[in-house]
Order: sequence, then structure tokens, then C-alpha cells
Amino acid sequence: MNDRFLRACRREPVDATPVWFMRQAGRYMPEYRALRAKHSMLELCRTPELAVQVSMQPVNAMPVDAAIVFADILLPLEPMGAPFEFAKGEGPVVHKPIRSVEDVDALHSFEIAEGLGYVLETLTLLRRELDGRCPLIGFAGAPFTLASYLIEGGRSTHFEKTKSFMYSEPEAFSRLLAKLSDVTSRYLRAQVQAGAQALQLFDSWVGQLSLTDYQQHVAPHVKSVLDDAQSLGVPVIHFGTGTATLLTAMRDAGGTVLGVDWREPITTAWDRIGPNHAVQGNLDPAVLFAPWEVVEAKARAILDSTRDRPGHIFNLGHGILPTTPVETVQRLVDFVHEYSANKAESA
Repeated sequence: MNDRFLRACRREPVDATPVWFMRQAGRYMPEYRALRAKHSMLELCRTPELAVQVSMQPVNAMPVDAAIVFADILLPLEPMGAPFEFAKGEGPVVHKPIRSVEDVDALHSFEIAEGLGYVLETLTLLRRELDGRCPLIGFAGAPFTLASYLIEGGRSTHFEKTKSFMYSEPEAFSRLLAKLSDVTSRYLRAQVQAGAQALQLFDSWVGQLSLTDYQQHVAPHVKSVLDDAQSLGVPVIHFGTGTATLLTAMRDAGGTVLGVDWREPITTAWDRIGPNHAVQGNLDPAVLFAPWEVVEAKARAILDSTRDRPGHIFNLGHGILPTTPVETVQRLVDFVHEYSANKAESA
């Protein structure tokens, strides 16, 4: 098996820097758009054979060092009693957003195999389909990010509803995150049992918080999820965006690998995280729209700055954007492998 990714997660020597991309299976690929013309997003997620097909599209198109299961972080919400849909042009819309303490208390737990069995089946089928070509990553949304969708009712710019609820109803907010933490922990555990060889916890919106608010309201819940995930014996990636001020607190909350976005140099972030963690990142997704010489220069700078540190996984600072040229993504994968391998040989 190509185990570069797993070795880098453990900060072991690698023959070349591993590379994979968040949202590597998605709208930028014509194969995906062809499927979406026939099926809704939720149909793809809930039909294991289709989800496997989507998950394999980037693996078949380029030599990425990890596959990630095609799913969505919001899938646990519906079996908790919060149905949602992906509205055209609007993204996810939660039909019963949380507006009161009673709404929090109405959310209920569920058995993962019953409420999300289709994701587990996808993982099992996908692991078999990969047949050792590369490791398989499972994932879930972190408590704060899930809570923000629940409270805002969808996407948000300022997260005023979420923060208002957190400040005005701190006990209920804590109960909400505790419920989400419990479901997320059991979900991640089930994913490993189904075949996931690594996990990523997406806290996409946690960068909206101050350090003090993160430490007081969020970190204890994230820590409970990550402590449980790390006990499973697989690498665990702790990822967020806009988190420059939170990185050391996120490190303390847990994860064997810390995701770093593009807003600061990766070495600056790694210095603050410390040498005992692997780091994933951190090319700006928008760079992939630039001429190739710009993409190459930006990627080279990241690889040059991390070459002497074990444990770097090349990725974007967030997901691939929908109109990204596929050829640029493919070329970048090849460049990362070739350039980092040559650097390793000359070291």
C-alpha cells in the first residue's frame, strides 16, 4: 500500500511529501458534475455505490496519497431531529433551526448504524475498492461548526445568532455541544470500525471565535471528541480555518495532525504548534486559478520551508473551489511528489 500519508501523520520518514485535497471529490471534476446532473447531493451521500464512485474519481484521475469518503458533515443532524436540504444557490438549509433552550432539549441521540448506516457501508465498500492503493480518511464535523449550522439555519457571515445564543444561554449551548460531541465521537468510532484508516475533524467555522471564547465554550467538547478518536489508534487531523489565534489551543484540545490554513506561513504556525505534531496545509485554494508558474512557486515555497521537518502533509488551506481547473490539480500532485522526492534525495 502507498502509506506515505499515514507515515507522515506519524512523523516518520517518507520518500516524497504526501498530498491530498479537501473536497478532492467534487464539483470541479466533470465526472462528478455528470452524476450531480442525475442525482441530488443527498442522494449521492445516501447511496453507497454512488458515494464510492464519487470518492474514487480523484483517486482514478491523479496519484493522491489518500482518499476521503464522500459524505457531508451535516448528515448526523437529520437523525438527531434537525432535517435539512441543499437548496440550489444557497447551500445547506436547516428546516428547524435552534432558537430556544427547548429546541436544544428536543434534539435526540441515535444509533449510528441506524441513522448513518449508509456512510458506514460506503466506507466498507470504498476500502475494498481502494484495495491498498492509498489510505482511506473518514471525517465528521466538530461540535461548534455543527452547532453553528443548527442555530444559524445554514451558512452565515457573522454568526450573530450562534454567538448570541452562546453568550445568552451558555448552559444550553454547552448541552448542545455535548449532544453533538457524543454523536460525533460514536460516529467517528463507527467509521474506523467500517474501514477508515485516518480521521479528520472539520471545525470549519471555529475561527469566528476569540481565543477566550474558544477555550471556555468549545475546547472541552472538542477535546472529548478528539481524545476518544485518538484512542482508536489511527491518525486524527484537527482542522479549522481562520484559526491563527487558536492554533495552540487547538493543539491542546487534541489531534495528531493540525490543519493550517493559508493566512500565515506554515512554518510560523508549526513553530507555535510545536514539533510533536504533524501539520497539514497550506496552499490558498485560490492560487489554483493562477498561471502554473505562480502555482509552482507557491507550492515550492511551502515544500522548501517544511523539507527539514518530519510530518508535513501537503494540502490546501481549505477545500478545492468548484471552478478549479482539473489539469492544475493534477499537475500540482505530480509536482509535489517529484519536487519533494528530488529534495529528499539531495538532502
